[in-house]
Amino acid sequence: MSETRLSFKEMCARFDVTPRTLRYYEYIELLQPEREGRSRFYGPREVARMKLILRGRKFGFQLEDIRQWLLIYEKEGTEAQMRTWIEMADRQMEELRDQRRQLDEAMDELQALRDETAASLGD
Repeated sequence: MSETRLSFKEMCARFDVTPRTLRYYEYIELLQPEREGRSRFYGPREVARMKLILRGRKFGFQLEDIRQWLLIYEKEGTEAQMRTWIEMADRQMEELRDQRRQLDEAMDELQALRDETAASLGD
């Protein structure tokens, strides 16, 4: 693999994504590879963006939120992007805390029902 540019296939392999996913990220303008004929090439900017996209997805961010956040860098610079990131991270942390509370509640209810059912079998 070239250090400066990756082909479409190399990009898929490097980030373990399907061609469909990569094409979709291009379609929604998260990535903008260089084009030479029908070939696409991804430079350092696109590789860095892909890392941020996948990290954002891992944390549960919606693709549109990630796209808007990436646009802030282009329009307003690093500091504005970092401030927005803090706000987004705070909101997402609260969402994840809420999901954890709901999951804990569901697990407690399931455990209680399971224990109740097991106890009734023992009688």
